[in-house]
Amino acid sequence: MIKAIRSNHKSFREVKFEPGFNVVLAERVKGSTDKDSRNGLGKTTLIEIIHFCLGSNASLNTVLRSNELKDWTFIMDILLQNKEFTISRSTTNFSTIQIQGDFSDWPIQPDKDHINNTYTLKIKDWNLVLSYLVFKLPISITERKYSPSFRSLISYFIRKGIEAFNNPFKHHSEQKEWDIQINNAFLLGLNWEYASDLQILKDREKILRTLRIAASEGLLTGFIKSLGELESEKIRIEEESKNRESQLKTFKVHPQYYSLQEESNKLTEEIHQTVNNLTIKQQILDTYTNSLLNEPDVSIDKVKQIYKEAGFLIKEKILNKLNEVTLFHKTITENRKKYLETEINRLKKEIEDDKEKIKDTSDKRAHLLILLETHGALEEYSQLQSKLTTLNQSLEEIKSRIDNYKKFEEYKSALKIEKEELIIKMRKDYDERKSHIEDAISLFNRYSNNLYTQPGVLAIDITDNGFKYNVDIRRARSQGVNYMKIFCYDLTLTNILSKNKLKFDIPLIHDSTIFDGVDERQIAKALELASDESNSNGFQYICEMNSDMVPYNDFSGKFKSIFDQSVRITFTDATVDGGLLGLRF
Repeated sequence: MIKAIRSNHKSFREVKFEPGFNVVLAERVKGSTDKDSRNGLGKTTLIEIIHFCLGSNASLNTVLRSNELKDWTFIMDILLQNKEFTISRSTTNFSTIQIQGDFSDWPIQPDKDHINNTYTLKIKDWNLVLSYLVFKLPISITERKYSPSFRSLISYFIRKGIEAFNNPFKHHSEQKEWDIQINNAFLLGLNWEYASDLQILKDREKILRTLRIAASEGLLTGFIKSLGELESEKIRIEEESKNRESQLKTFKVHPQYYSLQEESNKLTEEIHQTVNNLTIKQQILDTYTNSLLNEPDVSIDKVKQIYKEAGFLIKEKILNKLNEVTLFHKTITENRKKYLETEINRLKKEIEDDKEKIKDTSDKRAHLLILLETHGALEEYSQLQSKLTTLNQSLEEIKSRIDNYKKFEEYKSALKIEKEELIIKMRKDYDERKSHIEDAISLFNRYSNNLYTQPGVLAIDITDNGFKYNVDIRRARSQGVNYMKIFCYDLTLTNILSKNKLKFDIPLIHDSTIFDGVDERQIAKALELASDESNSNGFQYICEMNSDMVPYNDFSGKFKSIFDQSVRITFTDATVDGGLLGLRF
């Protein structure tokens, strides 16, 4: 129970609360003008301060971060587990709170500042302590990925901002589905751990869907294919690997492979050159042989015959000269024949030598070519071996992918089975808690029937997605009636928790938003209902209202007097210091 909200600044108007029904009123007075407004007087700020002292995240968009409130400290006097505590939190240092009181039995002990003789606790630890003290949640609950949290749970009892009044089961427009399921399950007395386990399964399903989508859009090309494609690729790689292995088994490495290749090229060049020389020599031999066979006849008798036919008479003197010439020519011819015969013999021998050389060289080259054909270089062998290694790695990878694919499909099937089994457990547990759940449904029906002619419906179902919550009030379509759904649901939750063995120490707080657009008769009934339930069931209810929304004419019996006596503070727009902070900015 909150006993008081204070501050270290004198201008702040201390607000004291009592057990049961409490009202914070914002009032327009005669002296105010049309330009004055009750908005900004402090109703919303008061809720901000309560959340602030209860460990909220001091975001930049809160009024408490404004320059005008720099170095302010807000103080909450609160009763927790029948022990009084004073909680102080400064706008300068958002990360810790100061604590006064008997915290000897707390699961997390505050740190002592020996200089200032104060005790401080980090905000994260403060939230864990509040989870333990208010909702009986163990500190170890944070070990679960999805679990109820104090900050989310308390936001159903102290709703902050307009968006907190759009849906009974949500306190924020961006609240995650798992957070809605788990925290409402906890508050309604359902097994929230099943909702937590289901969310973990959903996460795993989401990963599988993401992989499937990525693969279908080509973002994981080659990573996820059909099983048939993977098997086909495996067979192709296996065949190529076998061919490479066969090549390696028959591959012979010659250490001087490249020198043999170079020598073979030289022998080829040498053979070509020798063949060219042999051809030239053969042509010369043929010329010499023809010259020797076709030597012309230059005998003296032939000369005489020529002259005789010409009618000349050769004289003895001339004839002697011709004999000399003929003898000389004969000598020359004989010498030439001897020369040609010698050259012919030489050429024939050289030609035979060249032919023998060509044969020897060709044999050498043939031997080298056989070596080069049946052997390979070490480098070539290494490359072949490297290719085989790469293929084997690819083969192992494809086998692994096939195995993963099968596991992927098995995992998907197992996940589906696991989810079905969990849903069965949830339904069975739901049946076992039926009486408790029916109490919550009965409370909501009674509260809504108190406000309207027909009772509303609180429905709790179990679907494949987990718990499904819904509330409805028949013939209710206006925004005002939607707000009353939230009113009845919040009152139901508070009543459930207040009936626990340990007293529920946090108040149910509604600001004026919950009464916007609501018929005055329903407002009156809602206030009387909140007063009766809080006083009879021992929980604290705080209502913030504008004075012109108070339906005095619709109150029954003595409730007008009860309402007036329950007003703990009145904010006014008549003066600058009439609001909560005692100043305007």
